[in-house]
Amino acid sequence: MRRRARFHTLRVSEVRPLTESSVEVTFAVPPELAGEFDYLAGQHVALRAHIDGREVRRSYSLCRAPSTSSGAAAGVRTVSVAIKRDQGGRFSTWAQTDLRPGDELDVMSPQGGFTSMLPDLDGAHVAAVAAGSGITPVMALASTVLARSETSRFTLVYTNRATTDVMFLEDLADLKDRYPTRLALHHVLSREQRSAPLLSGRIDDHRLRRILDALVLPETVDEWFLCGPFDLLQLCRDTLDDIGVDRAHVRYELFTTGEPGRDETDAGRPVIVRADEPVRTIEVTLDGQSSTIESPVSANESILSAALRVRPDVPFACAGGVCGTCRARLLVGSVTMTENYALEPDELDRGYVLTCQSHPTSDRVAVDYDV
Repeated sequence: MRRRARFHTLRVSEVRPLTESSVEVTFAVPPELAGEFDYLAGQHVALRAHIDGREVRRSYSLCRAPSTSSGAAAGVRTVSVAIKRDQGGRFSTWAQTDLRPGDELDVMSPQGGFTSMLPDLDGAHVAAVAAGSGITPVMALASTVLARSETSRFTLVYTNRATTDVMFLEDLADLKDRYPTRLALHHVLSREQRSAPLLSGRIDDHRLRRILDALVLPETVDEWFLCGPFDLLQLCRDTLDDIGVDRAHVRYELFTTGEPGRDETDAGRPVIVRADEPVRTIEVTLDGQSSTIESPVSANESILSAALRVRPDVPFACAGGVCGTCRARLLVGSVTMTENYALEPDELDRGYVLTCQSHPTSDRVAVDYDV
């Protein structure tokens, strides 16, 4: 479900507390925009707001299954995201303290490839390991997998510090009650004692292998989803590699790179090109229109930074190589990508790049956002 990423103004219909540091925000989708907000379980949206006179963008996963979004039963199309307050996070703090029903925000059409690739869910066993706010796309995935087949199974290992930190605690319990034999739900708490020693403590290599062997049974799993901080995801991927799980069956997603203090990109800042200075020529195609920018070699600009000087509508959200919103296809020239947590190997093979992380290494570079 790749579509041109565009912002649309939506009204907040509900702000529901989940924990002391997280909320679920639901947006009403007007009928004329219903098609723009069709989505697959596991996809995300970017939100844009102006806070203290500054534009701030953040990307959040859709936490409700497409068929069970809040309000759908009443004939009102909605989309919901869960926002956990990060220490020092400008957007997440504002969302929890200031956002109210009736407010309007710019919401980008759903994007992302953290979705199931199984052609048939009958008899399928899907497993997920999530930590903290990594539960948000997994909530939608679990609901979808279990609802679409009477013989599918879903195993979720969900780790938090304590019970008070568990997002969607009651929703997960309700899902377990609805599918008692097909949903295996395992809460792992790192700072709270549980009756089962295996589920008490931080997930390290030894504990993960014991959990997989005793509770998940990797040889029975058809597809894996991993969502959480980088260290946990890397541990899971390495462990699954070591026990022989094909990486083609493993999907993973990061919310952030884990870099403390990272703020919004300085994309689009003015750049002065001196007459005697060597430049890179960057050509950008968006909505069928092409633009050319000269970028000083000494500036080492990303394609996104340069493009935003002449095309402020170029899509982006996290600017950290995580969400994939700025994805485009490289048609001419060569680039180096500083980070890539969003593109799959097959996308790289077909020439796609993250423009927020791509720096030209040839004199001329051309990218197309429309392909």
